[in-house]
Amino acid sequence: MRRIADVGAAVIGTGFIGTVHVEQLRRIGVQVRGVLGSSPERGQARAQALGVARAYPSLEALLDDPSVDVVHVTSPNHLHVPQATQILAAGRHVVCEKPLAMTAGESAQLVRLAARSGRVNAVNFNIRFYPLHQHVRELVTGGELGDIRFVTGHYFQDWLLLDTDWNWRLDPDKGGSLRAVGDIGSHWLDLATFLTGQPIIAVMADLATFIPLRAQPRGPVETFSTDRSSDTVQREMATEDVASILLRFANGARGAVAVSQISAGRKNSLRWEIDGSTGSAAWDSETPDHLWLGHREQANEILLRDPAIMGRAGRVASALPGGHVEGFGDTFGALFRAVYADVVAGRPAERPPYATFADGHDEMLVGDAIAESARLGRWVEVAREPAGLAANGVP
Repeated sequence: MRRIADVGAAVIGTGFIGTVHVEQLRRIGVQVRGVLGSSPERGQARAQALGVARAYPSLEALLDDPSVDVVHVTSPNHLHVPQATQILAAGRHVVCEKPLAMTAGESAQLVRLAARSGRVNAVNFNIRFYPLHQHVRELVTGGELGDIRFVTGHYFQDWLLLDTDWNWRLDPDKGGSLRAVGDIGSHWLDLATFLTGQPIIAVMADLATFIPLRAQPRGPVETFSTDRSSDTVQREMATEDVASILLRFANGARGAVAVSQISAGRKNSLRWEIDGSTGSAAWDSETPDHLWLGHREQANEILLRDPAIMGRAGRVASALPGGHVEGFGDTFGALFRAVYADVVAGRPAERPPYATFADGHDEMLVGDAIAESARLGRWVEVAREPAGLAANGVP
């Protein structure tokens, strides 16, 4: 029987997120065969720094390596589709960062390719894999909160607060037409759908750009870097700094979320609250091992993450005992354990616990509706089943 230690992986991208992928793959016992950087020189330098045996000069060279079973795509957004397409064509399993594509048409194409390939395909919506999120999903499914009525929250960061802050995500040709929503808002929206089990069917969005001009360094810049270059060029911004979005869910529930990349002091603040007919639940990423449970006629509760007292899904996602905080990096390990269980089996499970390409495509459709709503200034329904695609993503 094949074991996870027998599986070989390669990672495309050697920045912040690519490094997290490498580290968490090693932690769960996967053999990281090599990395592909943005240039051969960059790849060599990062492979040495990470202690990875090989830096591939090209994607073709990576796919020529027979020891690579799974490829992780953490490159800039505009490269996701061509790289994932090539990986699937080579018969490899693929884990892709979000957003899955630049357009919903592209993501629909990837869903069809993945379905025909029979390969494991996953989108890295890692926030689902905080153990308490897995636990809440089971609470909601089991009716512990009653009928879901109202879902609210925010996702705030401050790393693009200054007009001297720069990253490739600010360039629509590389990051896409939605920036704050596509980058971090997509995590919150996917999470709300995952926790409630309810798809978003309509949106009313307001997008705003408060920094119309930014100083782009002429050289490369690492994500979250605070380095300032004096050699810059002024660039006009075409993507949003903040978003305010009203939501309607399939069961009739309502929602509201705010997204910002310019909120001073908020480094990575994701919050949500779900209000049901018999109870509520709330969570804050800055205290990820605490789940607030609200009641009408009894004392409210704080559940501290503890595998011994959570449901099965929460226990599976946990790697540490209660009292030992599991954070952002740990969610990658939990997600990868679920993905690689299917890789070892040789095919996707019937109902994978991780986000698939079909889920990534659905998030693209929600994003399209948000952009259209902001443009028109009215409610817009999420247009599902484009180009003959069925609701579950299978053509």
